[in-house]
Amino acid sequence: MATSATTLEPAPPQEAPRRRRIPRKATTEPLWVRLLLITIAVGFIAGFLLMPLFIIFKESLLKGIRVYYDALENPHAVSAIKLTLLTAAIVVPLNTLFGVAAAWAISRFSFPGKRALVTLIDLPLWVSPIVAGLMFVILFGRQGLLNSLFWSGGKQVFPILFEPAGIVIATLFVTFPFVARILIPLMQAQGSAEEEAALTLGARGWQTFVYITLPKIKWGLFYGIILCNARAIGEFGAVSAVSGHIQGLTNTIPLHIELMYNSSQMEAAFALASILSMLALLTLVLKSFFGWQAERQAKEALESTP
Repeated sequence: MATSATTLEPAPPQEAPRRRRIPRKATTEPLWVRLLLITIAVGFIAGFLLMPLFIIFKESLLKGIRVYYDALENPHAVSAIKLTLLTAAIVVPLNTLFGVAAAWAISRFSFPGKRALVTLIDLPLWVSPIVAGLMFVILFGRQGLLNSLFWSGGKQVFPILFEPAGIVIATLFVTFPFVARILIPLMQAQGSAEEEAALTLGARGWQTFVYITLPKIKWGLFYGIILCNARAIGEFGAVSAVSGHIQGLTNTIPLHIELMYNSSQMEAAFALASILSMLALLTLVLKSFFGWQAERQAKEALESTP
């Protein structure tokens, strides 16, 4: 009787465990690469941001404080400052109301044409400001599309072109996306659960907005208002097309700076430019603070969403 012998085969050699590839981080770049990138960034900021600001303030004070104040106390300069502040005082509240209403409608309701509304809100960001100004000239001009409503006997029935009203309308158009574009993603991220709970418990619409919605969006709202105000004060293209450059009547600060510069009144031009620069620096500080608060608020809303 034959017996079968079992032969033990040697175990196959085990493969050495593969080393896990750890993704390379930016901080592991060579020191010279990091120093080069930092130097480029700092040099760019110094050359294109800090140096122009330094030149503006230097030139504005080159002939002394007395000349600086005389340039600002000029009646035409005072008129330009007043018109700029008046325009911002009208435009910013209106755009704030529109931005809150648009963000509420888009983030809380579904309706036909919702995507089209979002696209139209972005329109002024893609249209050149000078084109926007010319658009209002075509609408409200003597030979414009609406001439029968605004002109009679060669005179404007409702003064818009070459009047402060035209500057307000043009500025309103180019600045209205800012508040809405900040609030829409913020309110969408936060959701509507708290508002729905408040309404279920018997709260009215305005109570829900004041006590629940507004505190949740306040930092984003401030951020949008700062951006809107900065654009309203510094707008040039659209305002230039509808103003007529009338000194003492329709010249804003940017238009008056251009006029002074073209007429070789450099002290007056740089004096007003320094005012705009100080407003820009203040806006930058407030924008950074409110932007940080809005980002933190949005992050907390995303973390609390189930």
